[in-house]
Amino acid sequence: MLEGISAQIRENFEAKDSVREEGLKISREIVRECRTATFALHGQNFEKADNSIKAAGKALEKLEVIFKGHPDIYHAGFVEHAQQEYSEVSVLSNLLKEEGEMKKIPSPDELKVEYAAYLNGLGDVVGELRRHVLDLIRKESFDEAEVFLGIMENIHAILIEFDYPDAITRGLRRKTDVSRALIEKTRGDVVNAIGQKKLETTMRNLESRL
Repeated sequence: MLEGISAQIRENFEAKDSVREEGLKISREIVRECRTATFALHGQNFEKADNSIKAAGKALEKLEVIFKGHPDIYHAGFVEHAQQEYSEVSVLSNLLKEEGEMKKIPSPDELKVEYAAYLNGLGDVVGELRRHVLDLIRKESFDEAEVFLGIMENIHAILIEFDYPDAITRGLRRKTDVSRALIEKTRGDVVNAIGQKKLETTMRNLESRL
């Protein structure tokens, strides 16, 4: 009797192991496509970014299909990580293409991702927006830099509302703390850049009068 039970369990585990290996492969593909898209977005290559985001979205749908009947594996860490990456790049894409229109960003239901993964993805968006703000500072696009700094602050304000245990939010508290530090640093960069530019303008005006 035990041999029959053992064979049944082994068959189940073999199926799960096979599904898990396929899921890992697809998850790595999703992460790769999302990072390609992020790089393309910062280079303003929106067509390439869109193609990679669409590929990642299709791969996520494939994950859901192959894990049907295996919810214990579907909620494993690597699936959540893939969803976070997809949420991050999808939100970032809309923000950069729509020039800071927060109302244009997709919802977790639209992206078909878990809520905790979506919120953690939002936390990572703050870091990517810091990179964008620094690029704007280098271009002396200070008004636009302030717009995106405001978006970073809005995202942080949303994240701090979710003060729940890590078992529910999957480590969101840490990302919220990191986003706050990034915002403070970015605010200082923007203020210093604007102040430096004003000082340079004043100095040039004085020189022209002498």
